[in-house]
Amino acid sequence: MSLRDDQLATLKAAGKDFDYYNIANLDGIDHLPYSLKVLVENLVRNIDGANITDEHVKTLLDWDPNAEPSHEIQFTPSRVIMQDFTGVPCIVDLATMRDAVKDLGGDPEVINPQVQSDMVIDHSVQIDKYGIADAVQQNMDIEYQRNGERYQFLRWGQQAFKNFRVVPPGTGIIHQVNIEYLAKVVMSKAEANGNTLAYLDSCVGTDSHTTTENGLGVLGWGVGGIEAEAAMLGQPISMLVPRVVGFKLTGSIPEGVTATDVVLTITDMLRKHGVVGKFVEFYGEGIASVPLANRATIGNMGPEFGSTCGIFPIDNVTLDYLRLTGRSEEQVALVEAYAKANKLWGDASDPDYVEPQYSEYEELDLGTVVPSIAGPKRPQDRILLSEAKSMFEKTAPAYETEKTVKDPVAVSTDFRGDFDIENGDVAIASITSCTNTSNPSVMIAAGLIARNAHARGLKPKPWVKTSLAPGSQVVADYLKAAGLQDDLDALGYQLVGFGCATCIGNSGPLLPEISEAINANDLTVTAVLSGNRNFEGRISPDVKMNYLASPPLVIAYALAGTMDFDFETQPLGTDADGNDVYLKDIWPTNSEVAAVVGGTVSREMFLKDYASVFDGDHRWKGLDVPEGELFAWNDKSTYVRKQTFFDGMKATPDPVADIHGARVLALLGDSVTTDHISPAGAFKASGPAGKYLTERGVEPKNFNSYGSRRGNHEIMVRGTFGNIRLRNQLLASVGEEVTPGGFTYDFLAKKPTTIFEASRDYIDNKVPLVVLAGKEYGTGSSRDWAAKGTVMLGVKAVITESFERIHRSNLIGMGVLPLQFPAGESYESLGLNGTETYDIAGVEKLNEGVTPKTVHVTATHEDGSKTEFDAVARIDTPGEADYYRNGGILQYVLRNLMK
Repeated sequence: MSLRDDQLATLKAAGKDFDYYNIANLDGIDHLPYSLKVLVENLVRNIDGANITDEHVKTLLDWDPNAEPSHEIQFTPSRVIMQDFTGVPCIVDLATMRDAVKDLGGDPEVINPQVQSDMVIDHSVQIDKYGIADAVQQNMDIEYQRNGERYQFLRWGQQAFKNFRVVPPGTGIIHQVNIEYLAKVVMSKAEANGNTLAYLDSCVGTDSHTTTENGLGVLGWGVGGIEAEAAMLGQPISMLVPRVVGFKLTGSIPEGVTATDVVLTITDMLRKHGVVGKFVEFYGEGIASVPLANRATIGNMGPEFGSTCGIFPIDNVTLDYLRLTGRSEEQVALVEAYAKANKLWGDASDPDYVEPQYSEYEELDLGTVVPSIAGPKRPQDRILLSEAKSMFEKTAPAYETEKTVKDPVAVSTDFRGDFDIENGDVAIASITSCTNTSNPSVMIAAGLIARNAHARGLKPKPWVKTSLAPGSQVVADYLKAAGLQDDLDALGYQLVGFGCATCIGNSGPLLPEISEAINANDLTVTAVLSGNRNFEGRISPDVKMNYLASPPLVIAYALAGTMDFDFETQPLGTDADGNDVYLKDIWPTNSEVAAVVGGTVSREMFLKDYASVFDGDHRWKGLDVPEGELFAWNDKSTYVRKQTFFDGMKATPDPVADIHGARVLALLGDSVTTDHISPAGAFKASGPAGKYLTERGVEPKNFNSYGSRRGNHEIMVRGTFGNIRLRNQLLASVGEEVTPGGFTYDFLAKKPTTIFEASRDYIDNKVPLVVLAGKEYGTGSSRDWAAKGTVMLGVKAVITESFERIHRSNLIGMGVLPLQFPAGESYESLGLNGTETYDIAGVEKLNEGVTPKTVHVTATHEDGSKTEFDAVARIDTPGEADYYRNGGILQYVLRNLMK
């Protein structure tokens, strides 16, 4: 008998009996953090005697809060959720795996998601039309014209794969659809013996902000598309038992402060504290006063503060939200009964409540939070709103060049009339993204600002591109019900779509006259968005500085028209009587916001909007869908191509080999993000991807974005390391000018060229490649193509000072070796500049079942001298060693399924 058998018990809820795994009586459970209790239940339920044993459970129950992570466990998510940018490659890979199984003589239908897997199409809508009444319909029409091939493919997947559902375009943002509808908190399923098993909902997603669900008490986080595919195929995720940071919330939000200000403050605090690779858990009596929408907003920002998750326990706030969003009373009763029976109930005022022990502690009195923004290029760089003008003046000169024109530049447009633009002007002010549009308080506050501004006769400046892209149709419902959409319309904030839009880089083009003036005069214009990502080059190729702000502040900056603005001392304009109007004159009180939220946001809205969530509109239903267990690949398609990862794959993997004679493809600095590596946003005809499409008869106006073409590896590999803000210092090492973007030096051809073209030369000549970088390599979204593109360029190893968690894991998942310089060392301190050739020895120990802690690196300089060091091999778990030996996680899974 195992713990799994011993702990099976019966739970009564809503008049029904459920089987469940009781963890409440296990020794050591009482003082565990909520998040680790979730992992205990997950382990007990999935004990198989091989991958997961009683010992794994006991190790977790004996958790030492002060210990450094060293114990490996297997986490088996109950669900997988995807958005379309990262999800399309997952389904392409699954379809290709079916072909590979057939080629190896197996049954293609063994390839199916083994757990519930949902895709929400939310990343493809682009803001082409704005400031007009039917912008949302026009943008959706354009979206379908651009993405018809992809959507046909996804419709095929919807009918070909079991356990796979698709939420069609125009419904909402992945994370909001997740917390409002898909997430169950406690799941149930019929068993072979006729009983029903209740178990905890847990979910990993192909978007890093999957942590939004942490606000509901659902444990999950963003993983690479590669890990997600393995989870879909029933593979547990290997992880080390983490340190858990307890974050105590006290007090309440003061007047004039929003949930966005709170999350920017928490992000700032936790970045300074250092929580990369750790769990963060919110606790204390203060959390009872934190609305679920605010919890979701905080959870959403987990990737920005760097933790694996940012979770709240289940309590009455959770139950109230489940009721509001249309969950059945039976489901709510099951959640309550299950949480209380398994000591997962998080009500600190309960007499039986035991405060968890944590590895580290932080505390925030919400009453001390002040209005804030973040920028100009990282979400953790918080700026007090009162200091925004002076900080802008201090940072702006770094973005100017000798070509930057300092005087105002005249612009003439048909759409917005004639005006002057200058450095600091706000070119984009967008209410967008999952961080805020899951939160009625800030959306209603934005509507009230619009109402008050409209009543005073204020208008956004004509050069500002205004847009409203909510995360759910429910948002549109309550803004309309409150009469606020009319006021938003009057300020140019018409609905433009239901999707990520500006935050993912789909801000759409600026007016051609504005874009031309910016580029011809090298102006430093800015963007303000209510999102969670503001990395360089992400929001718009025309915009250098990007700031995160609450939805009401987005509108305030649209009215001001410039970042060089002090809301305390400068008026936003004048009213009809000529009186100055300041921000404080139009800012709603907390009680006004609460009254509108309470009077308009209703359960009936959620029931109506989610009644047919998988059906789609006439566009979706009208797609021509191919049928069959195998996808009929179209060789002429420029959107969906059969992957090459399984070409020539054998049933048994070849031994792994040491790396000899490698050349450096890129020499990079600190904080290189996956946005720098992974192709995203628009691309030009002059680049490798543009040339590929032009050669196939695609006109530049129909290029679409990298994100929409993620199902075509030929496009994606050509854009890897292509971000316009990337600076490859290898060019400087050989005396060439460092051209921003995807450029390098080809040591075989002895000339500068694109990274893609150099990689083809090296691959043709069988020369392996390495990348050298500094600290925090791979921070940013969990983009599978940052790893897929890296391996397809021929890179065998990446050597850095430190890695971000997901990207390091993804590199292994694609068969690329992540290495770290010895502690305290860097390529600069070792005297390396990328002109050397590299030999890496000790990798072959993996063939003997041994994972080396270090491997020996020899860098041979051009003069024949050598620099040698032992690099730390960041293969952190036995599971990762298996993946690396197999050439990647998908090859490992496919071989196992074949067995």
